[in-house]
Amino acid sequence: MTSQTINAAASGTFKLGDLTVHRVGFGAMRLPQHGEAFAADAVPRDRDQAVSVLRRAVELGVNHIDTAAFYFSPLRSANELINQALAPYPDDLVIATKVGPGRDPSGQWLAHATPEQLRSQVEENLRQLGRDHLDVVNLRIVGTDSIAERFGALAELREAGLIRHLGLSNVRPHHLAEAQSIAPVVCVQNMYGIGASPEQKEFLHLCGEQSIAFVPFYSIAGAGRTAGATADDSPEVHTIARAHGVSAAQIRLAWTLHQGPHVLAIPGTGDLDHLVQNIAVGSLRLSEEELTALADLARGGQDHRSDEPGQRA
Repeated sequence: MTSQTINAAASGTFKLGDLTVHRVGFGAMRLPQHGEAFAADAVPRDRDQAVSVLRRAVELGVNHIDTAAFYFSPLRSANELINQALAPYPDDLVIATKVGPGRDPSGQWLAHATPEQLRSQVEENLRQLGRDHLDVVNLRIVGTDSIAERFGALAELREAGLIRHLGLSNVRPHHLAEAQSIAPVVCVQNMYGIGASPEQKEFLHLCGEQSIAFVPFYSIAGAGRTAGATADDSPEVHTIARAHGVSAAQIRLAWTLHQGPHVLAIPGTGDLDHLVQNIAVGSLRLSEEELTALADLARGGQDHRSDEPGQRA
């Protein structure tokens, strides 16, 4: 499989509310640093390299970028890199961000935002990105408690024009139902990949039935999570990868895109070659036999919780 000229348009499209995006997007979590995201000793990524990756992503048709104000390392902020690289923003570019978690200037995790604090987090994203409104804001949570007050606070900001669309991250089906009783939900962003549990699969299908975009994270990293992809893929994954002339990471990503037309991918990288490979996955088609073989794999470390630093229940 060659990947040099493949555009993100090859992945098809889906809508986040009234915003049409290509199904292969870009996640900014890994952009500000080398190595593991959120690590205290993270080495900042070269600014020019990060800017080049973002600009190349847009050149290759990416029009959905996932970010957050808490994506930063010493000297580098994902939001500010996006602003530097891409402003003035293309008309079709959709930037989705997350609120709820926060980190202090030293990188230490703070308690999740209260309803009153969420406005400050939204305003910080606006400032860093240089926008007068945010396309999509996902409320990221931990645990199973009610989200009504927090989601209601974001719904008020949507009514005020600071937010165009709302989504959820790291949630369960009852959270989605609760949020929908307050305001429309355009996307759910949860951990998902090969070996997903039956409960995770059921939730993904529920979103599809309701025309809600499902946006998996860690679909490549799997058990590696914030540290990135591991080398412990099963023999089945490697066999299928060799058959297509691609990497195991590309097979993992392609598998998620085959789970439904409402599934959007947001692989992240600071490497230009990996960026091209990730975007090329949008044209990779797996056979029914290959999908069955991958579906039969054991859970492989998947868990409903994201288990990011500072995000544990």
